Amino acid sequence: MAVVALFQPAEETAEGARAMIDDGQFERIPRPDVILGQHVMPTPAGMLGARPGVMTSAGDSLEVRLRGRGGHGSMPQASVDPVVMAAATVMRLQGIVAREVAPNEPAVVTVGALQAGSKANVIPDEAVLKLNVRTYDEDVRRRVLDAIRRIVEAEAEASGAPSPPEITPLDRYDLVTNDPEATMRVRAAFVDRFGTDRVVDIPPLSASEDFGSFGSEWGVPSVFWTIGGTDPETHRRLAAADRLAELPTNHNPRFAPVLHPTLATGVEAFVTATHAWLSTSAPSPAGAR
Repeated sequence: MAVVALFQPAEETAEGARAMIDDGQFERIPRPDVILGQHVMPTPAGMLGARPGVMTSAGDSLEVRLRGRGGHGSMPQASVDPVVMAAATVMRLQGIVAREVAPNEPAVVTVGALQAGSKANVIPDEAVLKLNVRTYDEDVRRRVLDAIRRIVEAEAEASGAPSPPEITPLDRYDLVTNDPEATMRVRAAFVDRFGTDRVVDIPPLSASEDFGSFGSEWGVPSVFWTIGGTDPETHRRLAAADRLAELPTNHNPRFAPVLHPTLATGVEAFVTATHAWLSTSAPSPAGAR
């Protein structure tokens, strides 16, 4: 029996797990019985959260380049304005979640960037959109991505674009799905160690993570859980004032997990989870990230 620690780089760009797999990870270490992982979140420090089934959303980022025909602002009739094309596209994309996805099928479509032109009186040649999509079901994911392509191409045609738009994938995160049986085993170990007041069931996270690639491509169960990193008193005070929305979250420059008990909880959680397999009645190796 053994624990193999995987130190994964580049999770934030959805490249780390894939790069390790492509570099021969599966040939270099023994096939595990379970893959374990955790992530700090803005919940109270000392708390642990997990759930069976879908744990984090699938994430897709795209770049859309809309082609127009530049001109002078005083003669718009001689141009094909990509700014107007982009604005119409952004508004139309909002209808995907509102009107093409059922209310019980969560999805998010975000246009995080719109870049076009540099002068007030010059109509540019092109506009660039950058989109992010979050879904919790592969069929919903496919339908949303198909709808994005349909809308982008239709708006370009409606605007009389001189050439079709270019749609380029930037990154992709698959769903992280916790194996139900393995999750219950880890959760039971957590409750035994930390108590029921520190172990909570959580809803699927709208964040995305490439940890799931290890288990899905290795064909073994995986369990992913969260550890809190926010000062408990700060969290309690903001919750009491109904101001949790003000709490800095992951990727916010003000997100700064408190060192204790965050670090101790993370280490103790990993030891506890791996120990759930490292016993005479458990299968042999456990892989942990």
